[in-house]
Amino acid sequence: MINDKIKSPKTTSLNYGFTFNENVGVRVKGDVKIEFINGEERELVLEKTNIYTLDGGVLAGMLFSGVSRPINMLAVGIGAGGLSNSPDIADNRQRRINSELERKTFSSVVYRDTLGAVSSVPTNVVDFTTVFENTEAVGALTEMGLLSTVDANPVNTTPLQDVNGLVVFPNRDTTLDLGNFDVLVNYLTFPVINKPSGSVLAITWRLTF
Repeated sequence: MINDKIKSPKTTSLNYGFTFNENVGVRVKGDVKIEFINGEERELVLEKTNIYTLDGGVLAGMLFSGVSRPINMLAVGIGAGGLSNSPDIADNRQRRINSELERKTFSSVVYRDTLGAVSSVPTNVVDFTTVFENTEAVGALTEMGLLSTVDANPVNTTPLQDVNGLVVFPNRDTTLDLGNFDVLVNYLTFPVINKPSGSVLAITWRLTF
């Protein structure tokens, strides 16, 4: 399970020269816990650290400059590259879910203190929890991500695509205005998790800033 005791995120030095590296900036640690729920019983099926994307850094810049674009949904998909039981490692250049199956708003958003307890005030540790019910996200799941979406309705999607309608990866056009697209903030690939109809899947994504 996600460790209740919060570790302090590593700090990074900033370059104050005239050239900037996209990898230098906000450092976000992400930990994901996935559980099947059967009544009062919970079965842990995955616990893994995720990738904070380069587009996530752009979103942070937007937020810090006053543009209101919160992280508001979790999306799951079936399109991780590689073998289903050994998918390709997530890449921070990823810009969308490869083959999105379903997205959903969070069931809860909870702040945590340094000991892992629920905090009544904002902290740098946030748990985003999403619960996919019996008929939701049914399939062979291999990828997921946290999104900041253009539209608050999960049915209306605006994934980032290139001019030919293909996924923009691994190439990145940094001249695009991400304000016009759903931004993939964190991305994770994992060995296939088969979610049958009739099962409930709970995903908790903890971000430490």
